[in-house]
Amino acid sequence: MKADLLITDCHVATMTDGGVPYGAIEDAAILIRDGAVVWIGPRADLPEHEAAETHALDGRWVTPGLIDCHTHLVFGGDRSGEFEQRLEGATYEEIARAGGGIVSSVKATREASEDQLYASALSRLEGLKATGVTTVEIKSGYGLDRDSELKMLRVARRIGSEAGVRVRTSYLGLHAVPPEFRGSDASRAAYVDLAIDDILPAAQAEGLVDAVDAYCEPIAFSAEEVSRLFDRAKALGLPVKLHADQLSDGGGAALAARHNALSADHIEHATEAGIAAMGQAGVVAVLLPGAYLMLRETTPPPIALLRKHGVAMAVATDCNPGTSPVASMTAAITLACVQFRLTPEEALAGATRHAAKALGLADQIGTVATGKRADLAVWDITRPAELAYWLGKPLLSRRYLDGLRLTT
Repeated sequence: MKADLLITDCHVATMTDGGVPYGAIEDAAILIRDGAVVWIGPRADLPEHEAAETHALDGRWVTPGLIDCHTHLVFGGDRSGEFEQRLEGATYEEIARAGGGIVSSVKATREASEDQLYASALSRLEGLKATGVTTVEIKSGYGLDRDSELKMLRVARRIGSEAGVRVRTSYLGLHAVPPEFRGSDASRAAYVDLAIDDILPAAQAEGLVDAVDAYCEPIAFSAEEVSRLFDRAKALGLPVKLHADQLSDGGGAALAARHNALSADHIEHATEAGIAAMGQAGVVAVLLPGAYLMLRETTPPPIALLRKHGVAMAVATDCNPGTSPVASMTAAITLACVQFRLTPEEALAGATRHAAKALGLADQIGTVATGKRADLAVWDITRPAELAYWLGKPLLSRRYLDGLRLTT
């Protein structure tokens, strides 16, 4: 067997489903050719091979590269002032209704150039890469006009081509009603029309969109408005996902299921009927413990119901300027365990196998398996549970993207 790279003297948490915990292979070896895994197993079973290069890892643990499947990584400015307001007692909804929240980020994002947005996003991306991320989803939604939404998506594409990560983009035009369209039902309707009938087709025509997202809440957009967007997305051949039931029970989980969404994200207030519908439709629940922490929420996602109905649970940072200024995937894993009572294995599966499914990439990444892309994270740990146990300790040794070693 010919290979470009042999990785050996390591233990691998393959994160394949079933079998031993973490899909672990101790004293393992991995053969990689053309950016993909062509063989993995115990080192004692390594077949005859010719490898151009060998990396011995001195007994370190290897996992799939972590996947941050829900971020708002590209934006202008910050909202540290609103953080202070929330600490003084103001709610997220009160700040939003007073003209803060998403709208304040819209102004800063519109004013920033593509180069400025790229530079600021890279600074946040460094935290994700340093915690093992090899794939990141990046949403638009802070532009809310044609030029600014396309600008954000172009920056996200540039990150994917230049910054040492795999990027999936999501168009989030129905994130908030921009200031210039507020004041009447007719103005609001005009923005919804613009987002669906103008901006989305323009972004798709430019090759900037991998999926379409929306924010379904009383302070954002209705189920009817979201359904119009999703119908248009499907007509364009694009999968959908949804910010659902974060602040209230708005039927978002069931809505996501009706539209066969890739994922329903947040879902703190989802009902059992909605969760059951997600399970039947194969919709992934994306848990966002950073936002839960920063908003000091008291109603966690219904984890027991998700387990009962067989819903895959992904874990992500929700990195954004307002409600989750979190730029560490290992921190998200720890918080998912502490706040939501996931097991360390469930949380790591949420940051790998289930996160890949939430992006429609389960056939390419998310586990260390023959035929999958060789996106790997190498850790200075003695057992996989340490990835959930340590909070803030640097654990990453190196990353591989398509079989190429990256130091950060």
